[in-house]
Amino acid sequence: MNLPTRTKGQAGVNLPALRHHNAALVLDLLRAAGAEGISRLELAERTGLTPQAVSKITARLRAEGLAVGAGLRPSTGGKPRTVLRLVPDAQFAVGLHLDRDGLTAVLVDLAGRPVAVTTAPLDFGAPAEQVLAGAADAVRDLSAAEPHKPVLGLGVAVPGPLDHRDGVLHRVTGFPQWDGFPLRDALAERTGLPVTVDKDTNAAALTLSLGEPLGDFAYLHLGTGLGAGLVLGGEVHRGARTGAGEFGHQTLQLDGPLCGCGGRGCIEALCLAAEARGDRAEAARVLGAGAANLVGLLDIDRVVLGGRTVAADEDAYVRGVRAVIEERAARGGGRGTVTVTVAGGGDRPVAEGAAQLVLAPVFGRVGERG
Repeated sequence: MNLPTRTKGQAGVNLPALRHHNAALVLDLLRAAGAEGISRLELAERTGLTPQAVSKITARLRAEGLAVGAGLRPSTGGKPRTVLRLVPDAQFAVGLHLDRDGLTAVLVDLAGRPVAVTTAPLDFGAPAEQVLAGAADAVRDLSAAEPHKPVLGLGVAVPGPLDHRDGVLHRVTGFPQWDGFPLRDALAERTGLPVTVDKDTNAAALTLSLGEPLGDFAYLHLGTGLGAGLVLGGEVHRGARTGAGEFGHQTLQLDGPLCGCGGRGCIEALCLAAEARGDRAEAARVLGAGAANLVGLLDIDRVVLGGRTVAADEDAYVRGVRAVIEERAARGGGRGTVTVTVAGGGDRPVAEGAAQLVLAPVFGRVGERG
C-alpha cells in the first residue's frame, strides 16, 4: 500500500499509523494562527482530515496542555465555532550558538519566542572538555528560567563543515583539532537532553524560512567567518554529505592571501582582510562577488545578509552586495530583480535557529532536519 507523503501545504491523511504526523499538522496551524486561534472546522479544511480526526487530535492536545480554548467565533449560521490556540509556554527548546570567540544560548517557547538569553566568552580553540563545560553550564542556567516546564531538546549551531546527521564535527577552519569530534553525543551526555547539531548558517536559514515566506534564498553570514545557508524548494539544502554552504572557501583570487582553510584567495580571507584594514566598501564588494556567483548558479532572487560584521554597517553591505549583483546581471543580459536584505540582530538568528532545529520536527517540518 502506497501511503501519501506530505510536502509543504499538503493535506494530512486519516491513517492511525500517521497519528503523530497529523497532530504535527494541527500543531503547526495552531502556531501559525497565533493568539487569535483557529476553529476545528478550519483545521479540518486546511489539513484534509475529517472533523472526527481533528476532534480527537485537539482533545489530546488539550489534555497534554498544548492547546486551549480561545473563545467562540460568531456564527454565520448554526452554532458558534469554538476557537483553539496553541499554549506557547507549555514546552520549551534551547538553542546554543558556539562561535569561535563566544557562545549565545537562548530559551524559546513553542511559538519560537525567546524567553531568556545568555552570552559568554568562548575560546573554541580550548580543550574540548573546557568548551563542553561552558556550553553545558549555559544550558543549565537557561533551563532554570522555567524549571517546571519541559525542555524538548537542545539545538546546537557551530561553524562547519560537519556531519549534521551524526552530529560530528569536521575540520572547522582554524580549529582542525575538532575534526571527528562527536559533539552531539558529548553534549547529550552532559545535559541529559536530546541534541541536534547543524551549521550556524543552516540554523539561521531555517528560522528565516519559518517566518515570512521568502521562496528560494541564500543566507550569507559574515561574523568570525563566512558561510551560507541555502533554502531551496522551501527546505534547508544541506547536500548529500550535509556539506553544502561552504560559501566562504570559494576561490576568488588564485594568488590571493592564505586562508585558514589552507587555500589562497578564498572569499572569507579576502572579505575579513578588507574589514581588518578598514575598507568596508571593498569587503562588501568581495561579498557581493560571491553572492552574484550564487545567484547565477542557483537562479535565486533573494539574498539575506547577517552576522555581527554585517550588523556593524548594514547599509554599506547591502549597497555593495546589491551593486555587484546588478553589475553582473547587466553584463549577462539582465534578469529579474534580486532582493538583498538583512536579517536583523547580528548573530541572534543563529541561536534562535538552533532552537528551531528542535522545534521544527514537532510541527511537522521534518524536511528541515535533513
